[in-house]
Amino acid sequence: MNFGGENQIAIRLDNPNHSSRWYPGGGIYRDVWLVKTNPVHIAQWGTKIRTESVANNQAVVALEVKVDNTTQTEQVVEVSTEVFEMNENGQLAETVVANSVKQTLMLQPTSSVSSSSQLLVNNPKLWGPKPQQTPNMYAAVTTVWKDGKPIDQYTSEFGIRTLTFDPKSGVYVNGELIKLKGVNQHHDLGALGAAFNRRAAERQLEILHEMGVNAIRMAHNPPDPELLELTDRMGFLVMNESFDVWQKKKTPHDFHLIFDDWHEQDLRALVRRDYNHPSVFMWSIGNEVGEQYEGHAGYQLAQHLTDIVKSEDPYRPTTASKNWAKPDMPFANGMDSISLNYQGEGIRQDPLFDNVTDRIKTPPQYDLYHAAHPDKVIIGSETASALSSRGFYTFPVTEKISSPARDGMGGDSKAEQVSSYELYAVDFGSSPDKVFKAVESHPFVAGEFVWTGFDYLGEPTPYYSARSSYNGIVDLAGFKKNRFYLYQAHWRPDFPMVHILPHWNWPDRVGKVTPVHVITSGDEVELFLNGKSLGRKQKGKFEYRLRYDDVVYQPGILKAVAYKNGKKWSENEVKTTGLPAQLSLTADRSTIHSDGEDLAFITLKVEDENGLVIPDANHWIDFSVEGDAEIVATDNGKHSDFTPFPSPGRNAYHGYALVIVKAKMGSKGQFTVKADADGLKAASVMIKVN
Repeated sequence: MNFGGENQIAIRLDNPNHSSRWYPGGGIYRDVWLVKTNPVHIAQWGTKIRTESVANNQAVVALEVKVDNTTQTEQVVEVSTEVFEMNENGQLAETVVANSVKQTLMLQPTSSVSSSSQLLVNNPKLWGPKPQQTPNMYAAVTTVWKDGKPIDQYTSEFGIRTLTFDPKSGVYVNGELIKLKGVNQHHDLGALGAAFNRRAAERQLEILHEMGVNAIRMAHNPPDPELLELTDRMGFLVMNESFDVWQKKKTPHDFHLIFDDWHEQDLRALVRRDYNHPSVFMWSIGNEVGEQYEGHAGYQLAQHLTDIVKSEDPYRPTTASKNWAKPDMPFANGMDSISLNYQGEGIRQDPLFDNVTDRIKTPPQYDLYHAAHPDKVIIGSETASALSSRGFYTFPVTEKISSPARDGMGGDSKAEQVSSYELYAVDFGSSPDKVFKAVESHPFVAGEFVWTGFDYLGEPTPYYSARSSYNGIVDLAGFKKNRFYLYQAHWRPDFPMVHILPHWNWPDRVGKVTPVHVITSGDEVELFLNGKSLGRKQKGKFEYRLRYDDVVYQPGILKAVAYKNGKKWSENEVKTTGLPAQLSLTADRSTIHSDGEDLAFITLKVEDENGLVIPDANHWIDFSVEGDAEIVATDNGKHSDFTPFPSPGRNAYHGYALVIVKAKMGSKGQFTVKADADGLKAASVMIKVN
C-alpha cells in the first residue's frame, strides 16, 4: 500500500466454463468491500454471539470479541458492548437493553486477543421462524477504547433463540417443534442473472412465505451475506451449505481442482462469517459428493470436514446430503444428522424402471435410516424434483399419484414443456403428493426441502436445449405454477383457499374427457360445471388433491366450493375466456428508491374484455419507460425462450410476461411503464420514486 498516495486494486476473475452443474454466473456477482480500520481493531467477523439459555424472563447471551493489533508495539485497549433491539427495517432502538463491563486487553505486537463475557437480557424478544414464531432481532455494538477514546466500533446483528434436535420428531426452536417446510434455492435471480440484488431476493422470499415455506437450503454453495440478513429478518430457517464437490469431480473445472488447498479456509470462513445469524440452524458440508461411494475413506473425509466446523461452532449440527449412500455404510457416521436426497420416498420405483440397471434405484429409506441411526435427526434435504411448465397441459392424464415424464406421459419434447397437472417428475424424483405421504407417514422425519422453490438457470432437465430448470414450484419470472397451491394447501392448513386446474379454454376438446383437479386447504369440495354439481368429494388419508377425472369439457364456468369441518371454507372459479382484447400491468410496489439497486417487478397479463387472462396467449409485447427509469430485464418463465433478458420486448407465455425496472440514480418524482401489442389495448402503470 502506498499510504497517502495513489493505489490500484487489481482483481483477477477466473470462472471457466464447466465450473458447475448449474449456471454459476460470470464476473463479480457478489458485493466487494474495502474495509478501513484503525491499526488496532475488531477482527474480520470478530464477534461470536450465542444464546446460552433462556429462562425466567431472562436470556444469557455469550459474547466473544476478537481484537487484532497490526502495529509493531504492545497495545493496551478496553472493549465494551451495548445491545439494542432492532425493528423490521434493521434500525436500532435508542434504549440499551444489555451491556458488558469494559474489559482491558493487552495485545502483543502483531497479535490478536479474544475476550469473553456474558450479557443478561431481561424480558427477551425471541427470534423464531414465521409463521409459528416472530423473528425478533438485536444488535450488539462493540467498541474498542484507547486512552478513553473510541478507536473502533463493530455492529453485530443476532437473535436470541434456543435450538434443540430430537431424532424422534425433529427441530425445536425455543422449545417448539418446527416441522421443516423448506425449499432449495440456487443463487441466480432469473432474468437478473447471478449478480445479487437484495430486492429480487426479498421478492422470492415473499412469494415463498406466501406458499408456507419456513426454511431454505442453500444449493449448493455459500449464500450472499445479504440473503442471510433477509432470512434473519423475515423468519426463515437456513441449512447453510458449503460444497457441491469434494475431491471427486462432477464437471471438469469444478471445485475438486482446488479442494485440497482451499476446503479448510473456505469452510472456516463460512462458519465464522455466518455464525451470528439466527436463521442458520445447520451446516451442510456437502451435497451428493462422490466420496459417499468410497466406504471408510469417504467417512474419514466427512469426519474431517465436520471436525473443522465443530472447531468453529460446536453447537449447530453438521450434515451432508446422500442420494446413494445407504444406512449400513460408514458415510453417515461422519456427520451429526442425516440428509437424504430423494431416498426417503424412494428412487426409480416406478415399473418403468424394472429393467434399468445402470442408474440409482432405491426403495424408501426413512425407516431403514431411522433404525440404523436412532440418535440422528433425519431430513429430506431434496425431495420431489417434480417437473412442469406453467399453464401447459397434456392428455391423457396419468392415473398414478406420481409418474416419470415422457412423451405421452406429461412430457412434450417437441414443445419442450411438461404438463401442469403436477403429477410428473424426473426419473429419480416424485410428485409433491407422493412426498407429502412419505413425510407425513414418518413422524420422526424433521421435514423436507423441495427441489426447488424457483426455476433456476442451467440444468434444464429433461430438455437440454432449454435455458433453465423445470423443477421450480415458481417459474423463472416469479409466476406461480399449480404446484404452488399444492404446497400452500398442505403447509398452510389454516389459510382458506381452493384452486382449480386446468384452465377452461379447450375449443378442440368439446365433448372430450378433460380431468379437473381441485386443491384446497379444506377437507371437502363440491365441483360445479355451468351450475350443475359434479359431485362432492372428501379428502382421504394421505390425499392432497381431489380428482374429477371424468369431466367432459363444455365451455363455461367451473366452480369449486370447499368445506372444512362441514362449514363453507372457500370458493373459486375458472371461466372460459373471450378473445384477447387488452393488456394489463400490475407492479409489485407502487414506490421504489432511486439508489441504483431497488427494483419494480411489473406483471403483464393478456386479457379479454372482462379482464380474464387468456391462458394460451403468446403475443409479442413491447415494453417502454417514460421518465427517469430504465428497463433492467424482461422474462416470461418459458424455459426454452432464448430472447435475451435485457430485451425490452418478448412474447407473453400462457398469458403472462414480466418487466423489471429501476429508477435512475438520484432521480425523484415518478415514471411510467407502458406495454403495447398489435391488436390489443395498451396498458401503463405509474411508479413513484423517493
